[in-house]
Amino acid sequence: MPDFATSIKVPETARRSGRLADGERFVPEETPVAFSYAGSTHAVMMATPADLEDFAVGFSLTEGIIGDPAEIETIDILQEDKGIDLQIRLADMQNDALTARRRHMAGPVGCGLCGIESIEQAVRVTPSVRSSSLTLSEDEVVEAVRLLNGQQPLHMATRAVHGAGFYVPGTGLVAVREDVGRHNALDKLVGAARRAGHAGCAGAVVVTSRVSVEMVQKTAVIGSPFIIAISAPTALAIRTAQEAGMTLIALVRGEEFEIFTGAERIVSGPERRAGNG
Repeated sequence: MPDFATSIKVPETARRSGRLADGERFVPEETPVAFSYAGSTHAVMMATPADLEDFAVGFSLTEGIIGDPAEIETIDILQEDKGIDLQIRLADMQNDALTARRRHMAGPVGCGLCGIESIEQAVRVTPSVRSSSLTLSEDEVVEAVRLLNGQQPLHMATRAVHGAGFYVPGTGLVAVREDVGRHNALDKLVGAARRAGHAGCAGAVVVTSRVSVEMVQKTAVIGSPFIIAISAPTALAIRTAQEAGMTLIALVRGEEFEIFTGAERIVSGPERRAGNG
């Protein structure tokens, strides 16, 4: 697989202690990444050029193009003049699914719904995770965010990317991915976790970004009943999580956090049940 730089050092002039001085700092790379199925481009996202196979698998899963990573036969990563093309070959091409979710555009990092073709697609039915019996203790919620904060090397170097982790009670974070786009980071995480054999219903999605509706939708698609965030949720994200039976926890700051939906899954003390959902 080609090795792409994820950050570069650039010159800068910074004001420190009341004075201007020349210096340098690391900034993340941002590259157009195309998702092509059967030779036809389906979407182009602005992304960090790392963990691209995870990105291909996770995007294909959360967009409903595939239901299982085994449905992908090959992933070829091609470097183009101005970006990267992920050539994805499916074992059984689902043309109807591709047509329903195609996005012939370049998706800016701050918007995960740009380019869809109808209002119905924006408010698509979110899978229910209401039957999941997975619970977390208050301490585990705090631990999940603390662990994620310590496993983001690109963010530590640049202070300019989002992180997403998958937390399994009793084990900790089993996967962490970073990207300039919060949706991209989550897609990469989904791909990494599923490729490693972790079922979504076995743990919680933890993110450093705000919680938008698509973050809730992507979490529900993989079957996780939890999304835990450092930043705040939108009103639509809260309504969508409520309808899906998901526990949405946000504004985790040290030992403090706020539960917006599904508070019954948070237990005090050691009594915790981990179900298969």
